[in-house]
Amino acid sequence: HGFALAGIAEARASDRADEFRAWIAEARHGGMQYLAEAVERRLDPRALVPGARSVLCVADRYADGRPDARVPGHGRIARYARGEDYHTVVRARLESLSSELSAAHPGERFRTCVDTAPILEREHAERAGLGRIGKHTLLIGPDGLGSWLVLGAVVSTLELAPRRADGLPAGSALPDPCGLCTRCIDACPTEAITPWSVDASRCVSALTIEERAEVAGAFAGRTLDWIFGCDTCQEVCPHAQPTVRARRAPVHEAYRPHRTSVPLLEALGWDDADLEAARLNGVLRRATSAMWRRNAALAAGAALSDPHLARAERSALVRALVDRASDAGEVPWVRDAAAAAIGAAGA
Repeated sequence: HGFALAGIAEARASDRADEFRAWIAEARHGGMQYLAEAVERRLDPRALVPGARSVLCVADRYADGRPDARVPGHGRIARYARGEDYHTVVRARLESLSSELSAAHPGERFRTCVDTAPILEREHAERAGLGRIGKHTLLIGPDGLGSWLVLGAVVSTLELAPRRADGLPAGSALPDPCGLCTRCIDACPTEAITPWSVDASRCVSALTIEERAEVAGAFAGRTLDWIFGCDTCQEVCPHAQPTVRARRAPVHEAYRPHRTSVPLLEALGWDDADLEAARLNGVLRRATSAMWRRNAALAAGAALSDPHLARAERSALVRALVDRASDAGEVPWVRDAAAAAIGAAGA
């Protein structure tokens, strides 16, 4: 079915249950309130699919680690969101696979999971040999694939022999992929990462996508040039750099970028009609027009300090922020973000 990686793991409870419960209890899930729901079901695939015996795990590669050509005054979109909606791309093929398996094994149950299902897909993918979880909590694939991966799974009552994607024996204990490296921790602009944990209440990706309303003004300028998501921790990871070996599993055609960035001036003015006219993909439509304006304002706090930003564009950006901050008809948390950006840049 064209996946970069595929493997099979036994359906069993998480080995990180205590850590996950503590992470939720400390509210480190930020705006992702859905993660606090059905916690126990999320921790064991057998609670999701009664009688589950196997988890078939797959991964698509959506980027190859090549650096972006940055444009002053633009807000970047995280690489996973630049092409087609991965939920749709992965789910369609997994459902096709599930249908084939169901036809061959009548009476067995198959549940397709693509990110939105209550399952800890990275841990199952690690058991299935699709990679190792790094300090930034992302799955790092084998053979130079890096962490530019989107994951999917099929949880089934069918007993399938465990089979690792990396070819090693089932149950193999692999070494820590990070060692003494702390590049992702050091590079995170909001200090959201600690070893093998991310505080989503500080993570730029979560702030720009999962927070549906106010984002603290202290983050103005600290989201760097990201307007939707963030790849900073991956960009600095040694495992995520372009390699010759990684060419054996090319980027899936569906994820070829349609749009890599958005002019901040444009996004600051988006209303619902403009958002519709922009014809964004399904992932990008998760953000409302007000969220795009808020995110643009936060990123403008950094853009105004960019020495490569043309003077005329800087002036226009300041005027747009002032207009947003003083517009009585604007959403209050967008006004606050615009005012915070002006303050952060000393404009």
